[in-house]
Amino acid sequence: MAVVKEAWAYEADLGGRDPNNLNDHLKVSWEEVLGEPDHTHSIDCVWKYGAKCFTLWKALCYIIATTICGIPIATCWGCYFACVAFVHIWCITPAIRDLGIECAMNKKILAVASSSFIEPCCEAFGGLFKNFKA
Repeated sequence: MAVVKEAWAYEADLGGRDPNNLNDHLKVSWEEVLGEPDHTHSIDCVWKYGAKCFTLWKALCYIIATTICGIPIATCWGCYFACVAFVHIWCITPAIRDLGIECAMNKKILAVASSSFIEPCCEAFGGLFKNFKA
C-alpha cells in the first residue's frame, strides 16, 4: 500500500516539463513554418496578424486537445507501462535467468562431450596431417 501512496503523492514539475528534451523537435515557431522570400511579400498587416493567429491557435488548440484527451491518454500510458513492468518483472527477467542457468548446464555438458569425443579426433587427424608439406 505504501507504493500506491507514494505514487499518489508524486508532484509533477510545473516549470521544467521536458527536462530530458524528449520533444525538442516540436518547437515550431511562425518563422520556421512560413517565410516570404524577397519580392514576394503580403501586406504587412496580413503577415503581422497571421503570425499572431498562428501562435494563438497553436496554443489554444493544444490546450483544448490536452484538456479533453490529456488525462485519458495519460491513464492509458500509465496502464501500458504498468503492464510492461509487470511482464518484465514477472515473466521476462525470470525467463532470462532460467535460460542462463540452463545454458550454463548445457555448456558443461558440451564441454565434457567435446573433450571426450571431438578433441581425440582432432588430435588424431592433426597427427595424420602434420607430415604433409606444401
